[in-house]
Amino acid sequence: MEGTMIKRIGLLTSGGDCQALNATMRGVVKGLTNSIDDLEVYGFDDGYKGLIYGIADCMTPDDFSGILTRGGTILGTSRQPFKKMRIPDENGLDKVEAMKSNYKKYKLDCLVILGGNGTHKTANMLREEGLNVVTLPKTIDNDLWGTEMTFGFQSAVDIATDTIDRIHTTASSHSRVFIVEVMGHKVGHVTLHAGIAGGADVILLPEIPYDIDKVAEVIEKRFAAGKKFSILAVAEGAISKEDAKLKKKQYKAKLAERRYPSVAYEIAAALEEKTDREVRVTVPGHTQRGGSPCAYDRVLATRVGAFAAELILNKEYGYMVGIIDGETKKVPLSEVAGKLKYVDPECSMIQEAKTIGISFGE
Repeated sequence: MEGTMIKRIGLLTSGGDCQALNATMRGVVKGLTNSIDDLEVYGFDDGYKGLIYGIADCMTPDDFSGILTRGGTILGTSRQPFKKMRIPDENGLDKVEAMKSNYKKYKLDCLVILGGNGTHKTANMLREEGLNVVTLPKTIDNDLWGTEMTFGFQSAVDIATDTIDRIHTTASSHSRVFIVEVMGHKVGHVTLHAGIAGGADVILLPEIPYDIDKVAEVIEKRFAAGKKFSILAVAEGAISKEDAKLKKKQYKAKLAERRYPSVAYEIAAALEEKTDREVRVTVPGHTQRGGSPCAYDRVLATRVGAFAAELILNKEYGYMVGIIDGETKKVPLSEVAGKLKYVDPECSMIQEAKTIGISFGE
């Protein structure tokens, strides 16, 4: 087939890690080696850092065997903010020119990039600079525009749900209010899904500013009705109605002066004052990114990886592999970069949650 002209690809994983990065790279490499006998794969160390400084390993298909279930990334990753990509490093190195130069040095036919929002901005910039790029949608937040699902999301939801499940037993034993802080600074998809799946009484999302008095009211109503405990699923980026009115700079300044480690502790202190109830906080934190990918993510990772291989074999570059109406599709990178997919406060899932009595603190 004409695709056998492809000889050499680069792989890198960028941004926060998640559970199915290895499974996805396995899908790409398996998909290509089934059609190309002498494929060369260069794995760049620690994301864009490896591409900037020319640190890569020549890998074999065997390196991608046995990693379907392994969490993290065998390549390593790092956060390289997009806004700093055009700023030279401490030695005056032009990062963008360095990446282009190393792409040529390794004689790559295509660069495969796995990452989230910031990663996609840089990937699109490299596309604009003339590199052949194919990307894959990695983020536990499921907030990448252009795809219904990102790998890592379902695994993170499962872990956050498991945390809420475990908190249920201790909360009921002690007649307490428990807050579980779920990952998601700007977007609340993980909190929404885990909150519903874990039977939370209150779900607070970045997209729906809360009124602390309304939250306190829900808790008091539950106790008055004979319920011994209440559970709140709170996104780490949850924001009050007062704070939502502030300008971005004002809010950042306010956060810098926050006396509490995070929003969950701030809410806990306010609720203890308003309800005179014991409130405890649990933060699963980075456990939500860790461990083996769930079965759903293994399937999703394999599918998008295989589809990326098809794009490369057909020399179709400049796309992210997305899931649209349940099917793998190619989505132009130019449409994806710089856009977030928020929870729609009017979506049916929110309405259904409200129907069964879940409060969003409004």
